[in-house]
Amino acid sequence: MDIKMLDIQYKTIPIYAWYARPKIEKGAVILVHGFGEHSSRYLEDVVPRLLKENLVVFGYDNIGHGKSGGKRGHCLTYYALIELLDIVFAKARLLNPNKPIFLYGHSMGGNLVLNHALRIKSDFTGIVASSPYLKLAFQPPKWKMTLGKAMLQIFPSITMSSGLNPQHISRIAQEVEKYIADPLVHDRVSPMYSFPIMEAGEWAINNGHKLKIPTLLLHGTGDKIIDYRGTQSFHENSNKTELQLIEGGYHELHKDVGCKGTLDLIASWLTNRMNHFYGQI
Repeated sequence: MDIKMLDIQYKTIPIYAWYARPKIEKGAVILVHGFGEHSSRYLEDVVPRLLKENLVVFGYDNIGHGKSGGKRGHCLTYYALIELLDIVFAKARLLNPNKPIFLYGHSMGGNLVLNHALRIKSDFTGIVASSPYLKLAFQPPKWKMTLGKAMLQIFPSITMSSGLNPQHISRIAQEVEKYIADPLVHDRVSPMYSFPIMEAGEWAINNGHKLKIPTLLLHGTGDKIIDYRGTQSFHENSNKTELQLIEGGYHELHKDVGCKGTLDLIASWLTNRMNHFYGQI
C-alpha cells in the first residue's frame, strides 16, 4: 500500500494526514476516526477494502490524537474539529477534481461527519457513519459530570479518564489486546472535548430532517459505548438515511465478529453511490 503524506495544519497545530491511492481512481473517501484512537488503526482492514472499490482514501489524526499536535484529549472548540474536516475535504477535492467524494466517520468521527453535513454546505456524494457518537450507552458518574461542567467554565483543558472500557470495543479478544497495547491510543478527555460532542450529538438527532446527503448508518445492537437507539432516532428523523443494525455487534464493527460482511456492505453502498454519480453526469 502506497501511503503519501499531506501537509496540513489547523492554525498552529500540526496535523498528521495521509492518503492512499488505488491503481484505478473513481472517487475518494475521507476517514474520520473515533475518540482516543487514530487513523492508522484503519490501515489493516478498512483502507484495503475501500481501495479495492477504486477509492482514494484520506485519513488524518484529529486534534489531540495520534500523531497530530495538541494536548491529548483536548481541543480548542468543537467547531475546530468541523473546520479541520473541511480543510481535509478541500485537499481531497483539489487532488480529486470532478470525482465523487464521501465521508466515512466512526464513533466521534460519525458525530463529526453528520454535523458537518448538517452545518456546512458541501458537495459530498454520500456519508457512512459507523456507530456514530450521538448518545452514550452508559451514564458517566454524576460527580464526574458535575465536575466536568464546572471545569468547562474555569479550566476547559483539564483532562480526565474517559471511562471507556476497552473490552467493549470488540468481541474479538485479539482486537481488544491490540487496542490496549497501542501506544497512540489514549483515554484522556477534556470538558471542551466531551460536553460539546455530547451536545452536538443531541443536536444532530433533533435536526436529522435537515440532512440532504444520502447516508448509510451502521450500529451494533450490542454496543455498550454508544447507544444504537440514538442512531435509530436520527434515522427516524431523516428521509436521506439507510440504517443497518448489526445484531449483537460491538462498537468497532470493522474490527468485530462479522467485520468482513460489514465492510462488504459498506463497500457495496459506496460503489452504488459512485455508479449513481457517474450516471448523472
